[in-house]
Amino acid sequence: MIEEFKDYCTGCRACEKLCPKGAITMERDYKGFLYPKVNYDKCVKCGLCKNRCPINNKEVYKEKKAYAAYNKDEKIRMESTSGGIFTLFAENIIDKKGVVFGAAFNEDLQVEHIRVENKSDLNKLRTSKYVQSDTKDTYVEAKELLENGRLVYFSGAPCQIEGLKAYLGKDYENLILQDIICHGVPSPKVWKAYLDSKKQKINSVNFRNKEKSSWENYQMKITYENDVEYIDRKINPYMILFLKNSSLRESCYNCKFKKENRESDITLADFWGINKIDETMNDGKGTSLLLINSEKGNKLLEEISDKIVKKEVDFKTAIENNLSMIRSCRKGDKYDEISNLIREGREEEIFKENDKNG
Repeated sequence: MIEEFKDYCTGCRACEKLCPKGAITMERDYKGFLYPKVNYDKCVKCGLCKNRCPINNKEVYKEKKAYAAYNKDEKIRMESTSGGIFTLFAENIIDKKGVVFGAAFNEDLQVEHIRVENKSDLNKLRTSKYVQSDTKDTYVEAKELLENGRLVYFSGAPCQIEGLKAYLGKDYENLILQDIICHGVPSPKVWKAYLDSKKQKINSVNFRNKEKSSWENYQMKITYENDVEYIDRKINPYMILFLKNSSLRESCYNCKFKKENRESDITLADFWGINKIDETMNDGKGTSLLLINSEKGNKLLEEISDKIVKKEVDFKTAIENNLSMIRSCRKGDKYDEISNLIREGREEEIFKENDKNG
């Protein structure tokens, strides 16, 4: 049944939430990634989990528009990873009494999806989180809201967006889906090992802080109880493992969701290479790549247009320097070493040099 998809499984939870008999639970593997487990005493072999699994989705061509864009609000832009466009979309939804779903840190600094209904809480959803987010019960919550006529904006990785669509099983006019261009999702177990290696209580983390540099040459900012630390990504051991593809989920190396034609209404990403396309759109403070994949996405863009600076760009040119949209990464040189350390329960050794280089 669903286990045969394990090499491609993203842990989106669609099968778990779809199962009419509650026969599927999600369990973490040795790296901390979620995978479905079937209780065959409860399973009636209806095939719903397998038939609706998002990895079975066929790519359908969509008309697309591509833009370089950034928020006119300098404060929000500086608090965001790139151009601060997500916040404007989210605020628009909340102004309409809608609900926004996205990834946030929990109290243990692990990442999970939450719902936000107040603008004051949108800061929890801003900035990139380089750990796989657990969607928890948000698919179920989103469906209940949609059935009750509420407007819902759901942000996530492409696999999570297609997982939600698989769970819902039909289109909703009051649902707006927004995905990202995803490099890959690192192991929660590796992330916990990194946090433990710091040996101080951490209050907050920003993976892509640009206070002391440009958005392209970002640093990790770690806020402790009585101190703040800035670590360049080039020497940060956690970021090195992530960027060199040594700590990602197995499915990320053969991702079924890296494609031009997305199931989302909107795709947001960093606009790598914007300096080669239009230097006037790159002032060092952050520029978003904004892809509009549907009429719903286009309508939402029109509603925030007075609050952004944007220029339309050629779609093919835009993704030339954003190949993570269409291409899976290769396993890094340390993938096997990291995997073995975690399997043997020695993950604390991954960052044993942490005191020297961040």
